[in-house]
Amino acid sequence: MNFLAHLYLSDPADPDLLLGNFIADSVPGRQLEAYPPGVQRGIRLHRLIDTYTDQHPIVRRATARLREAGYGKYAGVVSDVFFDHFLARYFPEFSAEPLLDFTQRVFALLLARQAEMPARVQQFLPYLVRDNWLLRYADFEGVGQSLRGLSRRASPGSGMETAVAELQRNYAAYEADFREFWPQVRAYVAGVAV
Repeated sequence: MNFLAHLYLSDPADPDLLLGNFIADSVPGRQLEAYPPGVQRGIRLHRLIDTYTDQHPIVRRATARLREAGYGKYAGVVSDVFFDHFLARYFPEFSAEPLLDFTQRVFALLLARQAEMPARVQQFLPYLVRDNWLLRYADFEGVGQSLRGLSRRASPGSGMETAVAELQRNYAAYEADFREFWPQVRAYVAGVAV
């Protein structure tokens, strides 16, 4: 799961949980103890979602397909972006709130708490907001832009910059993976205690 899914899976009435879930990838190990308890809960939730996702047989099926297509150790990263694409594209099926409204509300909450974020997150948040990465996941151009950005930060030869072509080639298979997995991860998050 990438940014959109993690933010969606946070309780919208709990800004601390949302903040923690958003910054978790930039908070190594026990450094979470430097944050207030509510933010710690969000960091733990993010980690639980990642573990559940990475070990899930449906996600493993998608990542195996991506490894066969040449994305190697980056298959999980690519599948996370693909799943955010489907969530963005079909957002009205999962929320009464329009995606644009959701992103604007979430961005306002995050910008209000920017000073509490790790430096790395503070640096990229303005770009995420300015270019509305969450909304852009809904189209191929946005997916491609995200994957190109990730490719620049990856080892040479990751190939992620070409992965949007793989999404287009095998769209039905990745969509089926998402549609089978999404209700399961939502049910998992609803039942997990952090």
